[in-house]
Formats: sequence, C-alpha cells, structure tokens
Amino acid sequence: RSDRSRARHAIALRPQLPEMTKLKAYELRSKTSKELLKELDDMKAELATLRVAKVSGGAASKLAKIKVVRKNIARILTVYSTKQKTEARKQYKGKKYMPLDLRPKKTRKIRRALKVEQKFMKLPKQKVKLSNFP
Repeated sequence: RSDRSRARHAIALRPQLPEMTKLKAYELRSKTSKELLKELDDMKAELATLRVAKVSGGAASKLAKIKVVRKNIARILTVYSTKQKTEARKQYKGKKYMPLDLRPKKTRKIRRALKVEQKFMKLPKQKVKLSNFP
C-alpha cells in the first residue's frame, strides 16, 4: 500500500468520538441575557469537571470536549457583550454625550478633524468682505 492509502485507511478505522454539540451564535442571539448567563455558568461548570477528568487521566473523548466547551463559552460571551452594547447604544441614541466605547472608532486624525459645517464657517468680517467684493 502507498502512504496515502494507508493514511486514508487509518482515518476510516479511527473511532468517532461523541462530540458535544457546538452552540450556534444565531440560536444564542434569540435568548435573553439571563438565559445566556445561566448557560455560561453551566458551560463553566462543565469545563471545570472536564479539567478535573484531564488531571485524573480521563478518557480521550473528554479531552476532546474541552476545546468545544471553551469555544462555546467564548461564543456565549461574545453574544452577551454584543447584546449589552446594542442596549447601551439604544439608551444613548439622540443624547449629546456618548461613552467612548460606543462612539465610532475611525482614526484619530479623522476624529480630530473639523466637521464639514465647521470647515466652511466664515467670520462676520469675512462675510462682509465677500458681500462687498464678490
């Protein structure tokens, strides 16, 4: 047998590990903040038990689950933080001042630049001069 066919054969014979289901972000977005936090606590508890299993020489399936659980935790935190930010944006919409993290990032140079209306403003003396000498 060639190396390639041997590798293919080895992959086919490898036992399939029962994976924990990967959470979908679109499903998480439909949940409330309280549900997300509850799910986060469950995931963190499961991660702790998996880490204990790793130290005590647990099965390979449990070791493979650690990565999935960590990614799920990250997904939950991401969805939760975006939810919080959108709620804060709604709260500050139309207000004069807004927290720095809700303002558009852009670049420092663009943020410091004059606004369009400021750029074309004229002093009273300039207005008179323009009207007298068009």
